[in-house]
Amino acid sequence: MCIFCKIVNAEIPNKTILEDENFLAFYDINPARKIHALIIPKEHYDSFDVIPPKIMAGMTEFIQKVASKLEVKKSGYRLITNIGDDGGQEVRHLHFHLMGGEPVGKLVR
Repeated sequence: MCIFCKIVNAEIPNKTILEDENFLAFYDINPARKIHALIIPKEHYDSFDVIPPKIMAGMTEFIQKVASKLEVKKSGYRLITNIGDDGGQEVRHLHFHLMGGEPVGKLVR
């Protein structure tokens, strides 16, 4: 069982931001920015490549609610998901990083 499934099953504590029957948002334990949330589906999906579009539609709405709750919609935020080894995915459970509360910098091209 992956670490995020253990968090969903309350085997590992977290600082919950928002939760509903399908999704969970919590603060990253190693934040890269002033605000750094992780947003996951409660059901295990390895990555964005395998999540059903209907579930992703619900996750999109949930992420927007998290951004509102964290009060970053007006100032802006960065939303990232990593896919596979070359994409830098460390935990094989779909998750989005929502970062904000300060300038997050520009992406290098």
